[in-house]
Amino acid sequence: DPDVEHFLESQREKGGLDSLVELIDKVKDYRVLIVGDAILDDYKYVSAIGKSPKEHIIATLFGKREVFAGGVFAAANHMADFCKEVEIVTTIGRDCEYEKVIINSLRKNVRLRAFRRADMPTTRKTRFIDHSYMRKLFEVYYMDDTPTSREMEEEIDKIIDDRAAEFDLVVVTDFGHGLITPSMVGTLRRASKFLAVNTQSNSANTGYNLITKYPSADYICIDAPEARLAVTDRFSDIEGIASEILPERVDCPKIVITHGAHGCVGFEKGKGMVRVPAFTKTVVDTVGAGDAFFTVSAPLVAAGGSMDQIAFVGNAAGAMKVGIIGHRRSIERAPLIKFLTTLLK
Repeated sequence: DPDVEHFLESQREKGGLDSLVELIDKVKDYRVLIVGDAILDDYKYVSAIGKSPKEHIIATLFGKREVFAGGVFAAANHMADFCKEVEIVTTIGRDCEYEKVIINSLRKNVRLRAFRRADMPTTRKTRFIDHSYMRKLFEVYYMDDTPTSREMEEEIDKIIDDRAAEFDLVVVTDFGHGLITPSMVGTLRRASKFLAVNTQSNSANTGYNLITKYPSADYICIDAPEARLAVTDRFSDIEGIASEILPERVDCPKIVITHGAHGCVGFEKGKGMVRVPAFTKTVVDTVGAGDAFFTVSAPLVAAGGSMDQIAFVGNAAGAMKVGIIGHRRSIERAPLIKFLTTLLK
């Protein structure tokens, strides 16, 4: 597309692949603390066999099932091949059935510190999927998103307060399922050398889990609907929201708003806007694409990357992720550089 070619040509003129690889190499010794909600993504593949004769529903035939460690676990895995060490702080529920799925999914340099909430399950999102074309039919949530208890909140606050300064950056994947409390927000802001935040609006929390719950951060990355909800603005241009309206609500020098097929926009205080087009039109599964963008780009922001570099690499990571079903694979350094090389030929 002309927009894509124009952007790529501008990147070639600025140093192209060499400058991007140099930036990616800067984070190879980084240690990252990631705090976020534990989620299991349960995929049940079915085939439609017809309408039920007595009900207004479609009957399906069960095929197979895959359970992925999503949420903070998938986010940590995306960073693991770029950084030296990633440590997770999260909570899991009383159910032991899926613990092996979680543990076996984590890459070798990812450490898990999970507090057990004995009174509730680990959040599991079950999606029923037409296997023929990977079309999601509907989903069922198994969860209890009541806030973390005061006792456990104090334990997690202490861990963050004691450990955050040991890490090059702290990444927050806030899915709005009860883990992050106002007290933790305060601790994260106070204790982190560099704080990167993503807050997700989903069907369980729309309107209740906004980026404005964080008064300040060093980097925030959210999607366009989440940005509009945060500033209660349905109609303004997304560039205006990123550069003018949202910075009035959250003190943050670097902001990215992802925009699906439209790519993303990035704003850096004092340097202005950049718009980066999407790099693929082939979408297999959108689950986790925004998380891949955010977690791959966050260390690059901490390393001092320019906004066009951050948005470029983030968009590339997102484009790769939409070609992966669920969390069968995470984004890795070598395939990402190969993808960037192909784009910049």
